[in-house]
Amino acid sequence: MSEFLWVVYPYLCLMLLLVGMLTRYNYDQIGWTSKSSELLEKRLLRLGSLLFHWGIIFVFLGHVAGLLIPIGVYEALGVSEHLYHLTAMAMGGITGLMALAGLLVLLWRRLSVRRVLRNTAPADFVALGFLIATVALGLSMTLIYNVSHLPYEYRTTVGPWIRGVLLLHPDAALMAHVPLILQLHILTALALFAVSPFTRLVHIFSLPLAYLRRAPMQYRRRGAAAAYVEDRRDGGR
Repeated sequence: MSEFLWVVYPYLCLMLLLVGMLTRYNYDQIGWTSKSSELLEKRLLRLGSLLFHWGIIFVFLGHVAGLLIPIGVYEALGVSEHLYHLTAMAMGGITGLMALAGLLVLLWRRLSVRRVLRNTAPADFVALGFLIATVALGLSMTLIYNVSHLPYEYRTTVGPWIRGVLLLHPDAALMAHVPLILQLHILTALALFAVSPFTRLVHIFSLPLAYLRRAPMQYRRRGAAAAYVEDRRDGGR
């Protein structure tokens, strides 16, 4: 079971992510969107979206700094274990709470606003469910486990394991004594990757670089546009 969870399962999820993205891009580019419902309701969307997106961006950067950068780099820079974990708990707690609060607002919006609920697909609830579970488990590890116990040094276990997965030689033994709540957080995050191609989450893999070179769009009132065309015709004569 350990070999399956920490060697086979990650690659199954990543393969679903890759194949699903390529398949959807080739056969459903029209559906490659976040399916914005801003026209149906704005107030809750603005609050929830800002909280979630700013929170999750800094959570992601924190994960990159903690898991992809070896512990030896921090030691060489003179960053002590106590300072690292204190900063990680403070920043991870704040940004994680922001992301979770935003997700709960967005979930409440979909459940409480009738027009939004009618335009919500089952996949939207699946995406929200996995996001909430992943963020909540991560917060529980940061604010509950690490406070009630000594901060867990995941940079010597989870970090090397993730780098091993990316380099195609994962070591399941590294995950043997990782706290259960952290294991569940990782497994849920991998499941989130697997379901992403089938939900609105596909938009996070698109960089809107075309907007930088796209010509500006001009809007005119119907009456003003008709008068403009008529003036052009008269001028042409």
